[in-house]
Amino acid sequence: MDLIERLRAGLPADALLTDPDVTGSYARDMANFCAAGTPAAVVLPRTVEQVQHVMRTATAFRVPVVPQGARTGVSGAANAIDGCLVLSLVKMDRILEIDPVDRVAVVEPGVVNAVLSRAVNAHGLYYPPDPSSWEMCTIGGNIGTAAGGLCCVKYGVTAEYVLGLEVVLADGRLLRTGRRTAKGVAGYDLTRLFVGAEGTLGVVVGATLALKPEPPQQLALVAEFGSVAAAGDAVCRIMAGGHTPALLELMDRTSIRAVNAMAQMDLPETTEVLLLAAFDTPDPAADLAAVGALCAAAGATDVVPAENAAESELLLQARRMTFTALERIRPAMLIDDVCVPRSQLAAMLEGTAAIAAKHDLTIGVCAHAGDGNTHPLVCFDPADPDEEHRARTAFDEIMSLGLALGGTITGEHGVGVLKKDWLARELGPDALALHRGIKQVFDPLGILNPGKVI
Repeated sequence: MDLIERLRAGLPADALLTDPDVTGSYARDMANFCAAGTPAAVVLPRTVEQVQHVMRTATAFRVPVVPQGARTGVSGAANAIDGCLVLSLVKMDRILEIDPVDRVAVVEPGVVNAVLSRAVNAHGLYYPPDPSSWEMCTIGGNIGTAAGGLCCVKYGVTAEYVLGLEVVLADGRLLRTGRRTAKGVAGYDLTRLFVGAEGTLGVVVGATLALKPEPPQQLALVAEFGSVAAAGDAVCRIMAGGHTPALLELMDRTSIRAVNAMAQMDLPETTEVLLLAAFDTPDPAADLAAVGALCAAAGATDVVPAENAAESELLLQARRMTFTALERIRPAMLIDDVCVPRSQLAAMLEGTAAIAAKHDLTIGVCAHAGDGNTHPLVCFDPADPDEEHRARTAFDEIMSLGLALGGTITGEHGVGVLKKDWLARELGPDALALHRGIKQVFDPLGILNPGKVI
């Protein structure tokens, strides 16, 4: 019995795709500069048992398996390799439980982030992680990359909300990690080990997620700055002053102009930086007034508080549009994801602007300023070999700058293929060897998402 026959023996007919014209559409995520191979087949399981069958078959045939969610990632972690099985988990999309007492949700990996958010809102609860792609990305993908979002400055990232997991290991065994209790420290924290592992240690087939009470509606303000230094100073003043905004976001002039061009948002194009702050506290107007005063003290040329929730949401929409708007400038875009200490935020933005000028490129920057997570977006034309080379060089120089400032090469997008070599530089040889040792324990045959991360 060959590989495909063995797979068919344990799967419904509609769960196995082998037509090359169809399987090719599952070959890659949204990353540029990341190689993608041709899968032998794509499997769309609906049950844990079907995932176990796939992994047992892959182990028996020594065939690599690439787990996938919605393929909204930007690091190549979901890219196929030649001859692999793509294991797409988007059909495992049930919300199994929402418990308002224990404040947990139990979900399958294919549940879309926004779908979960709206479902728990109906119970007066809140699931905070909100990546920019929240209307498309899945919880399994969020877990794989340890995704963040706009509200991380107050509420934290995905890892802080994953209480327990169900994971199918490389040989098909089902492992349950963690618990649904609010506290629990028995044994090694295997749950956190899988969060951010990008499918290299096991296939997440279920998750128990912590929830919070739904906060009051956000109220926002926007502050304009004539320099990056002034905006960076404002961020430092806000955080040193003990404020905890629900979000604290930044857009540079290039991003502002791109959003205006796409959506006619009438954002002020004469400013160098827009800083967007929002609070979901019982008295957000008072908090915004205090933050507005700090922005003014740092040199803001204008501070405009939203008058109501609708205006606040409009400002958030502008920030969420940044990636899409910048994609329209040139045919392709490299999305960097460098996180630095907040105190180095201005230096990171100024250095990125210098890199853009040096290589004659358009590089827009938006950032989760409250936690120092910058997204320099390198726009280029892949049909122009010289411009493509300059884009690659600029991308690497931005990561080098981030490390030099005491930062990390990724705050929320993951490593995948795109940053694999850079991870080795950030970790150093000893830590990299330990990573590889852990991989060997969980995946001795090396069939789980090989060539990714380490």
